[in-house]
Amino acid sequence: MALDFTGRVAIVTGAGGGLGRQHAVGLAARGAKVVVNDLAAAQAVVDEITAAGGEAMANNASVTDFAAVEAMVQQAVDAWGRVDILVNNAGILRDKSFAKMDLADFRLVVDVHLMGAVNCSKAVWALMNEQKYGRIVMTTSSSGLYGNFGQSNYGAAKLALVGLMQTLSIEGAKNDIRVNCLAPTAATRMTEGLMPQEVLDALKPEAVMPAMLVLAAEDAPTRTILCAGAGTFEAAHITLTGGAFIGLGTDAPEQLAARLAEVTDRTGEQVPQSGAAQGANEVGKAMAAAQAAAPAR
Repeated sequence: MALDFTGRVAIVTGAGGGLGRQHAVGLAARGAKVVVNDLAAAQAVVDEITAAGGEAMANNASVTDFAAVEAMVQQAVDAWGRVDILVNNAGILRDKSFAKMDLADFRLVVDVHLMGAVNCSKAVWALMNEQKYGRIVMTTSSSGLYGNFGQSNYGAAKLALVGLMQTLSIEGAKNDIRVNCLAPTAATRMTEGLMPQEVLDALKPEAVMPAMLVLAAEDAPTRTILCAGAGTFEAAHITLTGGAFIGLGTDAPEQLAARLAEVTDRTGEQVPQSGAAQGANEVGKAMAAAQAAAPAR
């Protein structure tokens, strides 16, 4: 079945070019009314959408300015009555090795990527709860999931978005607010000069857009991390191994060191449905060990 966004209202941040432009154009092409947010190039994308018969409006708010973000959401509500979809895409790079990185650049990247997504999500949260419908897509990154040299600031912010997604998806479930993460690999303004041209040619931003549409659709999953690049799609998971009960003896550190391979063995690992699952696994193993050690009656 074709994904249809007719009647839906979407906000896409950082949508003046690259991935954000593709997201905005893709949503509009399938019927959504789109707020195109970008500091500079929003109107050009709006013109492109309207020329193709779609409906869009420009907004130049910085995602780091919560009052401006609230005004952006109100702009959408005033025009179209609701906000159904938020794609948190705005971002910047300030790459340097951690040894050479200025802390101001670390804070700036965290402020734009993490706090920008927090600001935008907070600004739509009450509205989505009230209308009992919402789709929020966070833009994470392989740099956050797996690390990348010179991107400690970017990676920290991007993995933090996964943590934000995990909790918001739990809190939003009762009102059909589904929250997911997209981990794109694409050639954008931020990646120019960082990869060989033949690689950049394969990593077209439009190859990522299908994953965003799936995560923003009415039948979207929730708490899913979709990876996308060059027409390939994967899912990433934060998992928990079965572990081993070691106890509280004075030699526990030595026991843990000796059995670390057992603790880290991924056989039978699980994807917990909440943070409480870790505690449940630990307490369960402790109780089983206690029962096994108890004298028979």
